[in-house]
Amino acid sequence: MTTPCASAHPEGLAGVVRGFTPNWFAATMGTGILALLLPHVPVPGAALLGEGLWWMNMAVFAVFTGLSVARLALYPHESRATLVHPVQSMFLGALPMGLATLINGLIVYGVPRWGAGAAWLARDLWAFDALLSVLVGLLVPYVMFTRQDHALERMTGVWLLPVVASEVAAASAGLIAPHLSEHAAAPLVYAGYVLFALSVPLALMLIAVLILRLAQHGLPTPDLAVSMFLPLGPLATGALALLQLGDAAPRVLAAQGLGALAPTLTGMGLVGGLVLWGFGGWWLALATMTTLHVLRRGLPFNLGWWGLTFPLGVYAAATFSLGALTHLNVFSTLGHVLVTALTALWTLVTVRTVRGACSGHLFAAALLPREQGLPATVPGPLPHAS
Repeated sequence: MTTPCASAHPEGLAGVVRGFTPNWFAATMGTGILALLLPHVPVPGAALLGEGLWWMNMAVFAVFTGLSVARLALYPHESRATLVHPVQSMFLGALPMGLATLINGLIVYGVPRWGAGAAWLARDLWAFDALLSVLVGLLVPYVMFTRQDHALERMTGVWLLPVVASEVAAASAGLIAPHLSEHAAAPLVYAGYVLFALSVPLALMLIAVLILRLAQHGLPTPDLAVSMFLPLGPLATGALALLQLGDAAPRVLAAQGLGALAPTLTGMGLVGGLVLWGFGGWWLALATMTTLHVLRRGLPFNLGWWGLTFPLGVYAAATFSLGALTHLNVFSTLGHVLVTALTALWTLVTVRTVRGACSGHLFAAALLPREQGLPATVPGPLPHAS
């Protein structure tokens, strides 16, 4: 038996499995971050809607994981082609980042409903997610250097996806730690700063190279135009990680007799968070202007459009965290504006994704160059549908 969407594909469910690629997990990232932000909105029922989205996202993540495992088992050739593909392989970072939004939901929604047990479950799942983030952040660049063919003029923001997963895990550590005992929270706080170090410096280096690429070779092609928003992700998540770790660290340090260091980490969270948040605001404005510039020439829909949602969402989360720390209403007001924009974008991209999936276009267009008889190192576009 096949679903209506699967039956729309010329090859049925087999075609859906064969054409399923890691960039689908970007949908769980965008949906997950919206679910986590809705409780900040002062609208009746917003938190309940957010919890519903969180449950829905868990179901979607489970389906996507099942499709990935099925593709790996049934179509090993296509799976290997994904690993060496210079664009699709970058989206392997979306797996741990999508999972992180589910883990964070255990804190936002699970703890109020089920108590401390939800926090301990989040801690255990976080350990797996952190390990997966580190592996992706190391192995994908290794494959880039040894098996793929890249050039400066073909570089886009998708290069950031494998390395940014570690700082997403760092931010999750800062969110989970306050709900654990001091002894259990300590490994998360210390690991959080290490994960930050494994991601943010690399992301800043890549952003510097990306600016050089944009200055020398201009904007990406229209099918990759929305990738301009991706650098906002590591900037916003880096700010969020510093703020949340800075909030969680004092209790841990005090329990270890290191309480004198607590103001340093809290201050580092505020200053570092503000610096990265400010840089993120500049990039958000730049990405918006360049995307509108490309929009005049036509902006084809593809799964890369989900790259609009998660970066904007974590920037909103960092904005709310700054508001909570500084008690400045401007951050809270701006956060509400960002969540409103995110909700509109999520609705648009979700509708277009469901339409493209049910028509079969998003799966049929996902064939990688190697699957089409071309060299695996030829950079192909993201799957797209008209």
